[in-house]
Amino acid sequence: MSSPQPVPRSVRAASEWSWRLLLIVATVLAFVYLLSLISEAVIPVVVATLLAAMLGPLNRWLRARLGRPGPAAALTVLATMLGIGLLLFLVASQLTGGMSDMAGQVSTGIEQIRVWLRDILHISDSQLTGWVDQARSALADSEGLLGSLTRAGVGATHVVAGAFIALFALFFFLFEGERIWGWVVGLFPRTARAKVASSGVVAWRSLSAFTRATVLVALVDAVGIALVALVLQVPFALAIGALVFLAAFVPIVGALVSGMVAVLIALVAHGPVVALLMLAGVLAVQQLESHVLQPFLLGRAVNVHPLAVILSVTTGVVVAGVFGALIAVPVTAVVNAVGSHLRALREQAAGEEAPESGHGSRAPVEPREPIEPDPSAGDA
Repeated sequence: MSSPQPVPRSVRAASEWSWRLLLIVATVLAFVYLLSLISEAVIPVVVATLLAAMLGPLNRWLRARLGRPGPAAALTVLATMLGIGLLLFLVASQLTGGMSDMAGQVSTGIEQIRVWLRDILHISDSQLTGWVDQARSALADSEGLLGSLTRAGVGATHVVAGAFIALFALFFFLFEGERIWGWVVGLFPRTARAKVASSGVVAWRSLSAFTRATVLVALVDAVGIALVALVLQVPFALAIGALVFLAAFVPIVGALVSGMVAVLIALVAHGPVVALLMLAGVLAVQQLESHVLQPFLLGRAVNVHPLAVILSVTTGVVVAGVFGALIAVPVTAVVNAVGSHLRALREQAAGEEAPESGHGSRAPVEPREPIEPDPSAGDA
């Protein structure tokens, strides 16, 4: 008769699960830390991958018309640069063209803000003047100002360098994405290459669906906030819409942050009442995105539950800031799609096993042909 175990089986199982989970978490954190050390290279490649998934239909259309992948990829990259350049030009042209009209409204708007602060919040002119002087003194601090300018200069340099790396990587992803993916698959053991290749096709389809849904969400955000600005006669309405469209590619927080620019412009140009109305419009569009477009449209496109979309964006912001918010949903979608695909393959393999023979052994399983990648999804 065996003696009873001093530790219950449930406690032993919990402890084994605990140290394994801790090991997995430590490995993931170490991997994220290593990636952060080379973020100047990782971030542009990730951005190029998202752009390649979004621009895949255009690249395939140009390749079918031109018959050569190189010119098609070059034209796709050029069209992307022109599109982004046109949006930035729209913002710059509206700002420069409307500054003369805006200057005449600034003094009126500031006076309205001063009266509003005095009558509603009971802030005297002397208090407001003291706060302005304190802000001016803090801004005039040479050490803090120099440090801020230095950090801004370094950040701008990294952004410019990252943009060139992203465009360079985007061209090759579109030009010979199949060859690059074939090289990656070849790094795995021969027995795992079929599953890796098919998982890549599934991941690419999920990523492509995500990018198409994101473009639609960004367009709705831009049109909604721009219409509110036009109705309230806020200056630079078209520029605000273009800015919102670019920022909305960061899920949930992008449209809200860029919409605050419209609120500030409305505050300066028309005073607190119009600014509050503009804020209500921005919040309404943001709520539409957060509770309808992002969860349900993106959730259906990438087959991810709406709650998982919200939690993944929140986790991404906590772990990696704005970049984490940008990649949180596509990473979640890809992991979910690949996990479901591998689980289906495992269940299919289990179902193909023959019943046990009379000698107590299973009949050999015939090897299955590897799943061939979809040619239309092999642009990256």
